[in-house]
Amino acid sequence: MNWRIAAASVVGSSHLVRNTECQDDCYASEEKTLQGQSILGIFVADGAGSAEYGGEGARKATETAATFFSNGIARESIALGAEHLKECAMAVRKAIAEAAEQISKTPRDFACTFLGVLVSDSQTVAIQIGDGGIVVDVGNGLEVAVVPMGGEYANMTHFITDEDALNLLVVKVFDKPATRVAAFSDGIQRLALNMAENTPYEPFFSPFFDVLAKSSSDQRDSLTAALDGYLQSELINSRTDDDKTLAIAVKVT
Repeated sequence: MNWRIAAASVVGSSHLVRNTECQDDCYASEEKTLQGQSILGIFVADGAGSAEYGGEGARKATETAATFFSNGIARESIALGAEHLKECAMAVRKAIAEAAEQISKTPRDFACTFLGVLVSDSQTVAIQIGDGGIVVDVGNGLEVAVVPMGGEYANMTHFITDEDALNLLVVKVFDKPATRVAAFSDGIQRLALNMAENTPYEPFFSPFFDVLAKSSSDQRDSLTAALDGYLQSELINSRTDDDKTLAIAVKVT
């Protein structure tokens, strides 16, 4: 395995007070193509608090994206570039619309943000609509792949379920493979980024990357459990009461 990965979504303290479930969800995995190439895939979604089924929308988004990713890897010939991720976004929108129709609801009732990143041997491709963030290192240190999106007013953003989502989503292609990747929901956005400059806050990420780089492939479960515990800790909850997701990966040699 070329990647060391840990990923967790945890309920925020404000949701616990209201007795509501976590509305974040994530997926992170390394897959091999038929030709033996290693591909890292990470997807993160955050259900809108104003949406009745926002959490279900987030889970449907990551499940659909994960299936789309795995099915693509299984094909004999697949170009994992910008168009592939745009097709993934369309598949997510379709799956959410179908889920909404089954219970006589609208896609807006399942509103969620959507972020994804794929890393192959030759390139890194990120897709995003909404807030939260993707941080990558393609050889120049950590950088934000896409500037997190805000809406017209404070505490508003855009969602994959918006009617104009396909026009609003941003796809960024780097012509180099990343060696360090992180994707996160807006619950830790202010901890992970310098918001004034939209740059990564290196001290937040460095401990995670360092631990992963020194870990073995059979430690993923324990690392994920440790990450889950950290995101639920008083240290983090004292700074943010929202649901929190962090998926992080380091390429090893």
